[in-house]
Amino acid sequence: MGIGAENAKVCQSHLAQVDVEENDKKWMALAMVQAASAYAAGEVPVGAVVVDDDTGQVIGQGWNAPIGRCDPSAHAEMNALREAGQTRRNYRLTPATLYVTLEPCMMCLGAAIHARVTRLVFATREPKSGAVVSHGDLLAKFPFNWQLAWSEGVQAEESRHLLQTFFAERRAAVKAARAGVSADQNP
Repeated sequence: MGIGAENAKVCQSHLAQVDVEENDKKWMALAMVQAASAYAAGEVPVGAVVVDDDTGQVIGQGWNAPIGRCDPSAHAEMNALREAGQTRRNYRLTPATLYVTLEPCMMCLGAAIHARVTRLVFATREPKSGAVVSHGDLLAKFPFNWQLAWSEGVQAEESRHLLQTFFAERRAAVKAARAGVSADQNP
């Protein structure tokens, strides 16, 4: 007795989901490498990777660099999308998936929509400026001319830890600098 057509669809769907999840882990790991590069450069450690859904190849990657580039738009997602556009020689990136270690802000989400990214995968939420679910929930509230699928949570703990470590070190450096200034002022 063979499995029914409905069960076969469920099995195929499950296998496709397993493949997506394994690929998501693989590509998010590469985005984490980009985030580590940002960390090493003294930038907020966020990394992004754009993958061509047809070929399974990376077509763009980037890390946060607004400080080093003196450019408020040099977020990881923007840098990865720019590189992907250059690779494709087109500003439309369909079909492609954008992997990012932190929930995108309004600017980056808007760029992904304009680029016609098919899917967005982010590691952890950004409670102060995340536009997908945390702060703006923009995809649900507004009927944009392009809808992209999204998911969250892939390597969330690793991303959260890197961000927390970065900001803890930054706060400690500021505290140490203030203590040094106070010590210098009080002989």
